[in-house]
Amino acid sequence: MKRLNKSNQILLALIQELMKNKKPFWRKVANELSRPRRKKVEVNLSKIDTYGADDSTVLVPGKVLGTGSLSKKMTIAAFSFSESAKRMIGEAGCKAVSIESLHKDNPEGRNVAILK
Repeated sequence: MKRLNKSNQILLALIQELMKNKKPFWRKVANELSRPRRKKVEVNLSKIDTYGADDSTVLVPGKVLGTGSLSKKMTIAAFSFSESAKRMIGEAGCKAVSIESLHKDNPEGRNVAILK
């Protein structure tokens, strides 16, 4: 495992936990989360709505932003959510979860799409 120089201890602990899992899906998520700050993933709700399917799970290895709207019912997992994104996800009847809880509920990483 490569050496990580992260100041966010919560992020560092999540990356280390995901790297312990031998599944390629979770290793890919850990690698995305360990990118430099200037290359961090930020995804708007409009992009999630465009590429996510109804009744699916979408994982964003970064931050979900509140621009756009959701027309489909889905579960969205991310490292963090903006306040407006949390509000709009709740209003649309969707579910926002952390990557940690998705990892615990789905250790195989099945039927989860990574959106970046």
